Amino acid sequence: MAEEPASATVGRTSDYVTLAKPRLNLLVVATTLAGYYMAAPHGLGWALLLHTLVGTALVASGASAFNQLLEIEADGLMRRTRARPLPSGRIEPKKARIFALVLSIAGLVQLALAVNVLAAGVALATLLTYTVFYTPLKKRTSLATIVGGVPGALPPMIGWAAVRNNLSIEAWILFGIVFLWQMPHFLAIAWMYREDYKRAGFSLLPIVEPDGGSTGRQAVIYAAALLPLSLAPTAVAMTGDLYLAGAGVMGLGFLALAARFAWLRTTLDARRLFFGSILYLPLLWILMVFNRVTT
Repeated sequence: MAEEPASATVGRTSDYVTLAKPRLNLLVVATTLAGYYMAAPHGLGWALLLHTLVGTALVASGASAFNQLLEIEADGLMRRTRARPLPSGRIEPKKARIFALVLSIAGLVQLALAVNVLAAGVALATLLTYTVFYTPLKKRTSLATIVGGVPGALPPMIGWAAVRNNLSIEAWILFGIVFLWQMPHFLAIAWMYREDYKRAGFSLLPIVEPDGGSTGRQAVIYAAALLPLSLAPTAVAMTGDLYLAGAGVMGLGFLALAARFAWLRTTLDARRLFFGSILYLPLLWILMVFNRVTT
């Protein structure tokens, strides 16, 4: 029996990596790390940290694979996703399903046994809300974006639960910050790729109301709500004045980008809001972590 060419093996490995969406899950791991660090008053605890991050990454990768399994047909209709491994036929759905199950179960078991049951429970909630609720709802209602914000905002709570084994007010503040941040971020993406999403049959807000008025207003509402909530870590003594000032300035800038998008509703302004959101959250985490160190 002839051996499979090395190039084919590399290509198949690359396809499975694509199925796990590592770039997207890097943000998941980063927000988990931020929640972990903010909860750790006496040092990181490297072994616990490693188990937390690896377990979370495995569950997130499994969720990404399940998401692509559920959206094979839709991905095949969109220009930016039709070359993915499943719609292009490079990976069989049965193999992708096994891959997703193995990753998800491995991550949940690692969190339950090496971290704690609460962290594993939050990770399971992330997996279920993303695959069972959010993904199917995307074709049924524009409210799916709000539902999708829940699994996206849970990773910092996994990190917090790993250290404290509770979900106190501080954990919910971190959840709220990420949840509110996601809405302008998602709405900007939806506006930029609205034709692609329409082709795939998704009921996103820019498709349901194509003039963009509601999309812009909601982006502003969520960005405005994020501003005071982003200051809450100082109110509960998680951070100091440096964070308070920096978060205020960044929040105003983010709100200004959302307001400009709402006013003009151009693809360029949606892209500016999108890139602004990409900068906002990592900078906020960095400032939060830095000011925790110095307080």
